[in-house]
Amino acid sequence: MTSRISHTTLDCTGAYALSEWWKGVIGYTDVPGDPNLPGHEECMLVDPTSGHRVLFIEVPDPTPGKNSMHFDLRPTDGTQAEEVDRLLAHGATLHDDLRGKYGPGTGWVTLADPEGNLFCVLRSDAELAQD
Repeated sequence: MTSRISHTTLDCTGAYALSEWWKGVIGYTDVPGDPNLPGHEECMLVDPTSGHRVLFIEVPDPTPGKNSMHFDLRPTDGTQAEEVDRLLAHGATLHDDLRGKYGPGTGWVTLADPEGNLFCVLRSDAELAQD
């Protein structure tokens, strides 16, 4: 069982401004049909060639010492729960379980790697297709 990186997330205090700055650095664009606008608290960019995405999310005040960039993993051949169990057995530690945060079938699980770097496990494509 493996996971693929769904997108890379960057916590920040100004999602729109920072996403605009990074556009000029990495050549990513707004997601077609979903433009980023001033005041948006979440701004997604996409690489027009590979499809890789970077998500900028506003947080009120980034916690000192917390990594501001992290991976969001989407299981490729199992469920979110199975992947969380596999990663915990592999040495990850549970940081926060936010499954169901916005209702049934929503949310994510935040884990930490052995050095304390946080990352999230999302629902699989198959689970999303069941919605």
